[in-house]
Amino acid sequence: MKFTKMHGIGNDYIYFNGFEEKIDDPSALSIRLSDRHKGVGGDGIVLILPSEKADFRMRMFNADGSEGKMCGNASRCIGKYVYEKGLTDKTEITLETLSGIKHLKLSVNGGKVELVTVDMGKAVFETEKIPVISDKKEIINEPEKIAGGTEKITCVSMGNPHCVIFREDIDGLDLEKIGPAYENDKMFPDRVNTEFVKIISPTELSMRVWERGSGETMACGTGACAVASAAVACGISPADTFITVKLLGGDLRIRVGADRQVLMEGGAEFVFDGEIK
Repeated sequence: MKFTKMHGIGNDYIYFNGFEEKIDDPSALSIRLSDRHKGVGGDGIVLILPSEKADFRMRMFNADGSEGKMCGNASRCIGKYVYEKGLTDKTEITLETLSGIKHLKLSVNGGKVELVTVDMGKAVFETEKIPVISDKKEIINEPEKIAGGTEKITCVSMGNPHCVIFREDIDGLDLEKIGPAYENDKMFPDRVNTEFVKIISPTELSMRVWERGSGETMACGTGACAVASAAVACGISPADTFITVKLLGGDLRIRVGADRQVLMEGGAEFVFDGEIK
């Protein structure tokens, strides 16, 4: 079975061409292959599949075998994969995900995809849609009891649930210790991705992320979108302006409209191709 290792600013997944490869149990496969000592190593696996609604369909599985509804970095990698591997010659692509159809625009130079811009849809702040167990309709920079303490948090969905926390110091956080407490807090029935964010300027933010099912990762595309959306909602950053979000693996540029529509711009890279039995 052939695979391709790719990463979007360090958020690395193992990609399978579902037009050619049949995978009966992707959850178990993701657990086995994601192991960085005994497997290929990655944050999970991604299947590129045929779609009846769009040009392609994506399924992604985290390192613990759980299926995610959406992954921003993986969607950019898929754009590069399908173009450079000859599955399409289109530079504007539709991608079916569990959180809806996403629109990808490829910037191509010399036959190589240099940047991918993804229309991520609208950021959702309604607690019942994220979902968050709360009496409040929205939680935007509100103090809440979470992970054994009280934090000012902003809850937002980018097709998957996020909890955004603005802090002055994020480098000193022991995410391996505190991350699971946020991920599994009873507020979040589907668990949650948690972003810890330092404000550098209104148009530059630095973040670390604890992803549900994968732990701390080098980058999270939906997380960067959630962070920028939270910053606009909290009045920290302006709407309709590109915001640079700095992650451990690199930078993404995010624009959040006044209507909460989100665009994400960033690169994608091949690492290697391989075969497994």
